[in-house]
Amino acid sequence: MNRRRNVLLSLLAAILSGLLVYGIGWMQTKEQERKGMVNVVVPNRFIGAGERLKLSDLSYKPVPGNMVTKEMLTRKETAEGMETLIPLGQGEPLYDWKVSRYTLQPGPAESTFQIPKSYIRSISNGIRAGDKVVLYLSGAEPRRLFEQTVKVASVKSSSNVEIDDKEDPNLLALADGDKEKMYASRRDANGMIDYINLNLTEEQWLEVDAACKDGTQQLVIAYSPETMQADGLGEENGP
Repeated sequence: MNRRRNVLLSLLAAILSGLLVYGIGWMQTKEQERKGMVNVVVPNRFIGAGERLKLSDLSYKPVPGNMVTKEMLTRKETAEGMETLIPLGQGEPLYDWKVSRYTLQPGPAESTFQIPKSYIRSISNGIRAGDKVVLYLSGAEPRRLFEQTVKVASVKSSSNVEIDDKEDPNLLALADGDKEKMYASRRDANGMIDYINLNLTEEQWLEVDAACKDGTQQLVIAYSPETMQADGLGEENGP
């Protein structure tokens, strides 16, 4: 009888020991998984292409560290103010190639309009795709047409070639925040601007058309410093 009891106690002790080892291993695995989780930025709603992201549009989602890639954004502040290049699904990790601070795509209420050459009196030669420009009316009563700046979608030569420095494109310098490279790109770009496309709302385009179609007034399109200020490029470095 004692022998049987000793066997049962030994068996029970072995089972309990095995469960303890399993439990400790399971807890260690979970702890490693918990420590290996990384918060990535995700939209908290469906976001269409061309929308500008706000902090209220974004949340964090824990993802295993071995699944996180360098293209995933991990800080909401990085994405704030950027525009979406493609639609974003709710809860899906936000990749840097899906957004841009300098997208040429028109916003939700805008369309891209090619401005007729007869509507234009002059265009600043320094203007490049992605810039912000100010529109003025030249005529009997010169005035600024819109208080807000408008974005340039493209500037092309008479041969329909985008005007830029092919070795060091202006848009790449703009996105990198490198104002010296940006300046050099504008300086080294060749070609006269023959066609310009602007991202305008319907109301803005109708106002341009109404003002210029009879030929008594023409547009003066000027480069705006807002292009550099938008991402702090126009600010001088502190001491």
